Amino acid sequence: MEGKEFKCFNTKLGEKYKELLTNVARNFDSYGGGVGKRNKIKIIKVNDRELNIKSFKVPHLANQIVYKFFRKSKAQRSFEYANKLTELGVGTPEPIAYFEYTTLLFFKRSFYVSENLDCDFTYRELTKDFNIPDYDNILRAFTRFTYSLHQKNILFLDHSPGNTLIKKNGDSYDFYLVDLNRMLFKPLDFETRIKNFSKLTIHKSMVEVMSDEYAKCSGENYNKIFDLMWKETEAFQEKFHRKIRLKKKVLGKK
Repeated sequence: MEGKEFKCFNTKLGEKYKELLTNVARNFDSYGGGVGKRNKIKIIKVNDRELNIKSFKVPHLANQIVYKFFRKSKAQRSFEYANKLTELGVGTPEPIAYFEYTTLLFFKRSFYVSENLDCDFTYRELTKDFNIPDYDNILRAFTRFTYSLHQKNILFLDHSPGNTLIKKNGDSYDFYLVDLNRMLFKPLDFETRIKNFSKLTIHKSMVEVMSDEYAKCSGENYNKIFDLMWKETEAFQEKFHRKIRLKKKVLGKK
């Protein structure tokens, strides 16, 4: 990989491990497999540690300048937010390091490295299979987890079906956030909290359960929560499908 700079950021890494990991990131494209279209994720073993390495796509030209001089990269934000979540007692795969590849004037690629976490399923499975054992308890536990995020002044902007990993822990469940580069840390009003559920499902039955559990957690009125949560869910779906229709129209697809 040619360029001006290729740097690894994490003061906790020993020099030998840092060197190994840097070599892996430099040669990321030579490793097989991987999932993702815009960004690519690969699971790679380094010194018997199974790591999840996410390569972010090269930004368009204007953003190459923005990320070089004015804004933190997605990899840096992911790393810093993961550490902040850990400090706040919120589950996320252990952050290991991040890498940035830049030239003198432009930002090119970045990589975020975390411990690979084997989960039992993600929230996405809850939207597709209503026969998952203990389904209602899992969905209610997820709602309590989201409420706890809000109480800690955490707004996870990409709170969507694939971004919460779920592990069964005895009779309870543990939740872990991934895809962390878009988060805000600030006090949240009622509307912002409920709107945070809007990307999670198209199913009214799930919204009813989450509204009921959030009402129990917050002490707010169930109908008030449900009406807003369902309204925001429908608004998000309409916006989502409008974008798809527009994209198809622009590309001339039916």
